[in-house]
Amino acid sequence: MPEVELRVVDEELLEPLLATAVAQAQPRQVMRGVDGATEWEPAHLDAFREFHRGLYGGLDDPHRTVMFAVLTGGEVAGMIRMTRTEEPGTIQVGMWLGRPARGRGVGTAVLRAVLVRAAQAGAHTVIADTTSGNAAALGMLRHVGAEITAEPGSDRRDARIPLTRP
Repeated sequence: MPEVELRVVDEELLEPLLATAVAQAQPRQVMRGVDGATEWEPAHLDAFREFHRGLYGGLDDPHRTVMFAVLTGGEVAGMIRMTRTEEPGTIQVGMWLGRPARGRGVGTAVLRAVLVRAAQAGAHTVIADTTSGNAAALGMLRHVGAEITAEPGSDRRDARIPLTRP
């Protein structure tokens, strides 16, 4: 299993995270609201910065979200976020990785690390969603014990991962 480090995204990590996104992923893979966008445009860069800066407050601020830069070998490889949901004790996660980090077990290592963080934050359940066509995400979620259900009439897949607190 590859070694990964999770560091809270702040001003120091924002530009390296953006550089990784631009060089190694498409906008639609890392941002909501840019469906179909395969090329980075100046508006995407500004939206990326604004979005991340708006979530610097962490799990206990009104947005209830913390963003972690994923580092492998000291380099930024992607991002994973944790968001407290309205369901007590439940945290939602979402992640993206740059192309060089995909298919090497980095995603599973990152998910395992964030499950520990979620349990430390008091969660008993972590949830995630993906699509039926995202075999890598579905495999990673199953690998960490997720129960995956299909949303009727949709290609959306919902995952629930029960946690044990450390």
